[in-house]
Amino acid sequence: MTQNKIPTAVAYISGGRIRGTVKFFQNCSSVLIVAEISGLPETETGFFAFHIHEGSDCCGNGFPNTGGHYNPCRREHPKHAGDLPPLLSADGNAYLSVVTDRFNVNEVIGRTVVIHGKPDDFTTQPAGNAGTKIACGIIRRA
Repeated sequence: MTQNKIPTAVAYISGGRIRGTVKFFQNCSSVLIVAEISGLPETETGFFAFHIHEGSDCCGNGFPNTGGHYNPCRREHPKHAGDLPPLLSADGNAYLSVVTDRFNVNEVIGRTVVIHGKPDDFTTQPAGNAGTKIACGIIRRA
């Protein structure tokens, strides 16, 4: 699967100075997710939790309507379908390319992609103690 291919879905991320895109490319049995984010704040670790959430609304301060992590199989964190690897920022910019078989693109269209202010600890229930939501985007068919 190449990045030149048209994505199946895309989310345009925003929050304060943060901007970016998250593209979803459907393959036969997996999804390639490519995220390009800029404007991330400087932190001690440079890591930011990155999840797909159940909700479909990025309105409001702190994005209160994004709901919890997308978790159709009702698994414990970090085995939710929406649990993704963290973003690592270098000078406020992050790039992530990951393949997952936890969902297909049609299942997440209309849901939200959320960036949190802290890294995910991959342990704390239900969401990894990832801190406040600092950016959000709605996944839409491309």
